[in-house]
Amino acid sequence: MVSAEMIAVLVCPTCLGELSYDESAERLDCRPCALGYPVVNGVPVMLVDKAERLPRLKE
Repeated sequence: MVSAEMIAVLVCPTCLGELSYDESAERLDCRPCALGYPVVNGVPVMLVDKAERLPRLKE
């Protein structure tokens, strides 16, 4: 679980965009980059090489 306060201050390291928390997948998602950053033991892993490529969604 990631607190709302932490989500509010974190940004995507690639585009500096806003992240959304996917609680069921335990990751922070960046829609513009289509990357999902894992959350391990409550700690977001904000490394691009550890991110999961997500399917692009139509806006």
